Amino acid sequence: MTNVEVLTGAIRQAKVIIVMQCPACFNQLSPIQIGKVAVDVCQGGCGGIWFDAFELQQVDDQEEAAGEKMLHVQRDPAVQVDLTRKRACPKCEGVKLQKHFFSAKRQVEVDQCPNCNGYWLDAGELARIRAEREQTAKAGQARPGLSSDTIRYLYRLRTEGASSP
Repeated sequence: MTNVEVLTGAIRQAKVIIVMQCPACFNQLSPIQIGKVAVDVCQGGCGGIWFDAFELQQVDDQEEAAGEKMLHVQRDPAVQVDLTRKRACPKCEGVKLQKHFFSAKRQVEVDQCPNCNGYWLDAGELARIRAEREQTAKAGQARPGLSSDTIRYLYRLRTEGASSP
């Protein structure tokens, strides 16, 4: 067996590990597993977190224990992040993340990939999302009987009625 054949066999057996780059500060992202959720964090850099599609929904409520551990990503205070710069998706080559508000309350702006639906959260944004969710839940308990579905229905009735002659 020649060296080329040995090398070719080794390449076939090797697992491909994709190293993702932080879209905010360009450090290498570190994969971590917390419970059933596997995310990529900018450990020792800007402290941001990459969530693949549907992962953020598993940690955005206060009751979800996995999310609590993600609130304390090690961050380098010397790293400055330009929040106005367009960011590249760490998974999709050539795709820019789109900024939008996480909820109708318009309190937390997040970056989302239009291709893979992953989310990039800057340091502190997960804590703010969780606090907003808790605040919304408490407000809902204070006003029982008026769900968000009911509000949407009433809004549609009002807007459709206003556009009719």
